[in-house]
Amino acid sequence: MNDYSFIFVSDVCLKEISMKNNKPKYKLIIEAAVDVIAENGYHASQVSKIAKKAGVADGTIYLYFKNKEDILVSVFEEKMGQFIEQIAAATSQKETASEKLLTLISMHFGQLAANHHLAIVTQLELRQSNLSLRQQINRILKPYLGVIDGIIKEGIDENLFRSDINIPLIRQMIFGTLDETVTNWVMNEEKYDLVGLAPAVHDLITKGIKAS
Repeated sequence: MNDYSFIFVSDVCLKEISMKNNKPKYKLIIEAAVDVIAENGYHASQVSKIAKKAGVADGTIYLYFKNKEDILVSVFEEKMGQFIEQIAAATSQKETASEKLLTLISMHFGQLAANHHLAIVTQLELRQSNLSLRQQINRILKPYLGVIDGIIKEGIDENLFRSDINIPLIRQMIFGTLDETVTNWVMNEEKYDLVGLAPAVHDLITKGIKAS
């Protein structure tokens, strides 16, 4: 296969993915999977349950997904893709890196606070021991971590953040803080205002990396 054939195949694959994502049944299955996995747990969520919730035949699931693992990964990929688009649009309206970071934190908390089932799936059910699944989740996370990297770099350029900080380390600390805060909120049965914590979390992070 020559280079041109490879490009052609890649283009075909991208078109197939786009066509699949734009089909109503694909969206129905994704939303049904969020509900079923949140209510039953990943391991107890049979494909047949997801199909029934989506109002489609069991066989229809396999027109879009290889297996249950593929459904879980696709749920995360779909939701994370939407979130990154929203983050990019919202942060582009902010002037400073500090404002962009606060926006990201608020939106991170807000998206999950607004969707009880999605919060359970992302914070609990994605924590699987399967190595292949973890690697796929990490791949999907990379663009979001890249958004955080961009905000940190912008803050350094603006002299808002220290120039000697280790960007990969700070990025992991920021994401880890947000992730653990949401997980704790879910584990405590969402008894308090998650979004209301955003300013305090932002203040804690920015004070730690603030330029002197």
